[in-house]
Amino acid sequence: MQNKTVCVIGLGYIGLPTAALLAGKGYQVIGVDVNPKTVEIINKGQIHIVEPDLDAFVRSAVSSGKLKAQTEPAHADIFMVCVPTPLLEKQDGIPQPDISYVESAVKSIAPYLKSGNLIILESTSPVGTTAAMTQVLSGLGVDVSKIHIAYCPERVLPGKIMTELVENDRVVGGMTTGASEAISEFYKSFVRGEVIQTNAPTAEMCKLAENSYRDVNIAYANELSLICANANINVTKLIELANRHPRVNILTPGVGVGGHCIAVDPWFVVAKDPHNARLIHTARTVNDGKTEWVIAQIADQINTLKSSLQRKPTVACFGLAFKPDIDDLRESPALLVAEKISAMDCELLVVEPNIEGHASFTLCNPAKAYDSADLLIFLVKHRQFIDLVKHADLSGKTVLDYCGIL
Repeated sequence: MQNKTVCVIGLGYIGLPTAALLAGKGYQVIGVDVNPKTVEIINKGQIHIVEPDLDAFVRSAVSSGKLKAQTEPAHADIFMVCVPTPLLEKQDGIPQPDISYVESAVKSIAPYLKSGNLIILESTSPVGTTAAMTQVLSGLGVDVSKIHIAYCPERVLPGKIMTELVENDRVVGGMTTGASEAISEFYKSFVRGEVIQTNAPTAEMCKLAENSYRDVNIAYANELSLICANANINVTKLIELANRHPRVNILTPGVGVGGHCIAVDPWFVVAKDPHNARLIHTARTVNDGKTEWVIAQIADQINTLKSSLQRKPTVACFGLAFKPDIDDLRESPALLVAEKISAMDCELLVVEPNIEGHASFTLCNPAKAYDSADLLIFLVKHRQFIDLVKHADLSGKTVLDYCGIL
């Protein structure tokens, strides 16, 4: 199968690693992205996102001639759609899924399709999106009976993408049994995990169920942190004790929930069936509410310091990414907190070692921020911050720790 050509639509956090991995496995890969700058960077053998080992994969793939990036699709044997599926404005208080990028991607490949092609949707999507994609193609005059179409969600963890693309099990949900079988064979050519066949709606719901499960568990930890704060109980110590129970594994509370998956996907379930998705809806509300609580706590602390110092306090905000040791700011609660602090009556220093710059902030190095600040706010447990805390004398500093770094 490796003599086939694969066209990957969308060269972001999933599309680019997938394209580079497939090129390394011998496929001829055409990577497509609407951003000309992204295309230019990749064709130089470089990367525009931070992910361990990805740079080496891309450099090798481009230098071998197996990976080429461009702004338009081309003829291929296999098409993979890896584009964003963000949220739209709320209806009745519930954010609605936006599948317009998927629709645009499908329309863009329609002129290049031929009998026997495989089309795979990997973008996290509401139940029914694969069927809707098939209807779009049919409406454009494509004979979908001669094309294999399936949904196969990614299940990777940022920071371990290049490993988990290969090691993790995959669920392939075809529009037909034949599609499931054909596309499963493709995944088996580069996945060491088990490749499991089902239908498209089940595969779509599987990805949403996985991330909703994680969101609910995080919500429990975040809600527990609020209860403990009111009761003057150290939530970290409490969780350590509770987790000594052989069947209890409470997660670590944080600033909220970020990233394109866990902060977004549960809303796809709620939007589709708000009457029955009550627990999932509540978890989303709890996790978003935790971010608001953090912002209110910080505002109170800034006002207290302003009164005691008789001047604007200098505040150092450590971390903007949605999780440790990555550059991904999508749906990041830490970024939202920093934006809210910037509107408060203080001098703000922002530290994020995993990005080179940000449109809204002038970034500061960790040591300078530590030396200059009256108030240290730890939002993300980056390894650089762990090293700083180990060797720094925090006496005389006011510290708010929302990521368990202390």
